[in-house]
Amino acid sequence: MQYVQPLFRPPSEAESLILQVTLGCSHNRCTFCSMYRTKRFQTRPLKQVEADIRESRALMGAGVRRVFLADGDAMCLSTRRLLDLLAPINAAFPALQRVSAYANARDILRKSDAELAQLRDQKLRLLYMGLESGDEQTLRHIQKGATPDEIAQAARRAEAAGLAVSVMVLIGLGGKERSLEHARASARVINAMAPTFTALLTYTPVPGTPFHDELERGDIELPSPQGSLAEIRAFLADLACTTYFTCTHASNYLPLRGKMPEARHGLLSLLDAAIRGDVPLRPEFLRGL
Repeated sequence: MQYVQPLFRPPSEAESLILQVTLGCSHNRCTFCSMYRTKRFQTRPLKQVEADIRESRALMGAGVRRVFLADGDAMCLSTRRLLDLLAPINAAFPALQRVSAYANARDILRKSDAELAQLRDQKLRLLYMGLESGDEQTLRHIQKGATPDEIAQAARRAEAAGLAVSVMVLIGLGGKERSLEHARASARVINAMAPTFTALLTYTPVPGTPFHDELERGDIELPSPQGSLAEIRAFLADLACTTYFTCTHASNYLPLRGKMPEARHGLLSLLDAAIRGDVPLRPEFLRGL
């Protein structure tokens, strides 16, 4: 099995079998993202994916429990195509617990509730969605291609169909100027979603992206490390839904995690201590994508 590089997966899929069912991202216009800029979006032929499944079974045996469908948004595929992919995955791996994928809000919204339930029944159980920001002005600026309301509706529909949703927010994406607006609006949208998981990452500039070019020109300024902590604090202070919250990605200055809303008080206290300088932050040389 040969992957078409570059290949990405969420950190929580480290032990999953990765099957590349599409190449690149069908949207691929977010100004902050460099992941698939070197790829032209394509759907891989079903026969190629089936050959990868057979090879994976031969190499890894029947005990594979998790499969991640790459690349950027496998949910752009039709429900029929996804079911045609899930059937041989389930047949090859009888111990399979879940299949997961990145998902674009509008691709979810194009599927009916019945279609989402069909996919869930074939063990598509977890979708990773990028909210990025609940601030509509920030989403327009980064050319996300969806509104906060559309993203929230997509997450609610997926959860209602029995698919767990993990939603990502990017700290710093609103720049220094809109830092608190970005944080509070993002919390409001997450509250409207009540996703199973909520993950915060701290935006890291990537050369070759339009957002990086704006930073280089001085058109936008990122929050300082202390400003990033203040942004996270504002987000957590307004986060009221039940969700498992993580801020443990290598891009973050301070690792945080806990079941919300029960963990809020302790996390806010830890953030306050870090803002005062009583808790050390992750040094820059240890931060990364």
